[in-house]
Amino acid sequence: QVQLVESGGGLVQAGGSLRLSCAASRSISSINAMGWYRQAPGKQREFIARMASSGRTNYADSVKGRFTISADNVKNTMYLQMNSLKPEDTAVYYCNANIVTVVAGSVDYWGQGTQVTVSS
Repeated sequence: QVQLVESGGGLVQAGGSLRLSCAASRSISSINAMGWYRQAPGKQREFIARMASSGRTNYADSVKGRFTISADNVKNTMYLQMNSLKPEDTAVYYCNANIVTVVAGSVDYWGQGTQVTVSS
């Protein structure tokens, strides 16, 4: 299992930047994959970015070229650098970790979420 704690959300003007952090309670190098999702009011939670244990990353088309996912294995922390923010990026952002074990199979864990609000 893993506990995830997010931080870094806030209010920012359109065109600005924020960096979200997700601190994990275990070595992130042992996690199968980690990623970021977001959910705006009245909408489904949507995929934003993902990083596999191999280091391979992929992004939703809506954020590609603007957001960058990265990880610090020493601090056991994953980051989402968000640049050129748009009002449509406003949402609660959630950290996700997928862990695969023989006992439990594939299990997803989630952080508490952090609010990002982009003003126009």
